[in-house]
Amino acid sequence: MIDPDLVEDPYPLQKHLGFYITEWREGFARFELPMEDFLMNRYGIPHGGVHAVMADTVMGYCGCYTGDPKAKELAMTLNLSVNYVGPLKGKVIIAEGTVTGGGAKTFFAEAVIKDEDGNVAARATGVFRRRGK
Repeated sequence: MIDPDLVEDPYPLQKHLGFYITEWREGFARFELPMEDFLMNRYGIPHGGVHAVMADTVMGYCGCYTGDPKAKELAMTLNLSVNYVGPLKGKVIIAEGTVTGGGAKTFFAEAVIKDEDGNVAARATGVFRRRGK
């Protein structure tokens, strides 16, 4: 579990949807979201937009870890690509993001969206621009 002193307050959309950070370190982040009825589409599975939001967020966070909540770094999404693989069957949506390259200002990341049983729903890649706050 993540050190509570390193966790920022949830941003408004994060708070509304209910996902939360469970791991954050240099080059990696993980968020979890309990499955709720309001997240489902007409098929009865989580809407693809939920996967995209979680992928975008986790990839942005994985490239902005500073270890100091007072030295907040932010990222702006320059490109986001999501490939949908299959349905989730568990009770928790898990998003894991990893930095795959880049430099001082721009970084590349990938994400996987899965459930607690390892069922993969989506894979994503993104390009982000770092900005200090």
